[in-house]
Amino acid sequence: MVRFSVVSYTNTKPFLYGLEHSAIKDKIDLKVDYPALCAQKLIDDKADVGLIPVAAILNLKEYHIISNYCIGATGKVNSVFVFSNCPIEEVEFIQLDPESRSSNNLALVLMKNFWEINPIKIIDADDYGSSSQEKTAFVQIGDRTFGKKQKFEYTYDLAEEWMKFTGLPFVFAAWVSNKKLPDEFIDELNEAFRYGINHIDNVLESLPQYNGFDLRQYLHSDLDFVLNDKKIEALELFHSYIKDL
Repeated sequence: MVRFSVVSYTNTKPFLYGLEHSAIKDKIDLKVDYPALCAQKLIDDKADVGLIPVAAILNLKEYHIISNYCIGATGKVNSVFVFSNCPIEEVEFIQLDPESRSSNNLALVLMKNFWEINPIKIIDADDYGSSSQEKTAFVQIGDRTFGKKQKFEYTYDLAEEWMKFTGLPFVFAAWVSNKKLPDEFIDELNEAFRYGINHIDNVLESLPQYNGFDLRQYLHSDLDFVLNDKKIEALELFHSYIKDL
């Protein structure tokens, strides 16, 4: 059995649907985790394949991007934000998301190179997610952000800000293995993912509704699941910026 670690957010549901409706499900041992843990399992060889934050790729001794699909966006993604009580240029403290790797790094890259600020970084803040201090902002990702942007005076969609900065789309997570896998298995995996992406309306039928958030738009339009050449270019550029942090 090939050991899989997959994030539990809504943006992964089309992939999970594809796996559940494919014969490949009998060849994999699937565990659902939060993003940073998916990455750590690959690093520790406790999983063979993960849908992992792309920043974590740099920590793997061996890696293979094995799918033509990803969690990406071309413009607003609507689920990866910096929320703030003041304009980003005035932020003095940034609380990092304890569940994130790529999005924290994306925020740091944008702060250094685009917004040109250097706030104090807070990890595991006691009041994480409240941003109660006037000059404090926080990074937050995934389903916890649904409907939340209306609650803050200043919100920054990190995929949109990246596009303003670079003119490129962004890849948040990619399907990565820490060892070489058979081509036939990879082909079957991609076919399962393709099936899931083509049946998003079926996925939506099983999902809860969120006040102030359009799940249909999110899965059909905000997210861009195809890992194309522009996204590969963006991924490589992002890695170069991380190395300079």
